[in-house]
Amino acid sequence: MTLIHYAARELSREIGRRSREFYEFVMPAIDMYEDENGLIVKIDLPGFKRDEIRISIEEDVLSIRAKRMEPQDEKLGTILYKQRPVQIDKRISLPISIKEGEKVTGMATYLDGVVTLKIPSSRANIIPVT
Repeated sequence: MTLIHYAARELSREIGRRSREFYEFVMPAIDMYEDENGLIVKIDLPGFKRDEIRISIEEDVLSIRAKRMEPQDEKLGTILYKQRPVQIDKRISLPISIKEGEKVTGMATYLDGVVTLKIPSSRANIIPVT
């Protein structure tokens, strides 16, 4: 293998690692809207299992954490492109006012890689994903 081929392969690997870090930073895609019953948040988390997702609310901040086990590279064969996020840790401000010590009760469902979180007017801090 020539030096140019080696350098190109290493550059490609580094770009792949950096792009994965970028996607883990900006992901997941989130839609948020209000209806007559409260706040609805849709979170795209494809590739994660239900029990790998943790959602919580502290004060006015929604925390989304997801971590999946990465398959062993030896079993995959030659890796040509690898960008799927392994973990997500994102916090976003909610447009609702929650007083200190107030409990937020919500309900989350996970279907086809999308978590749909519904936060009614009455509010628990930990939200189970069903």
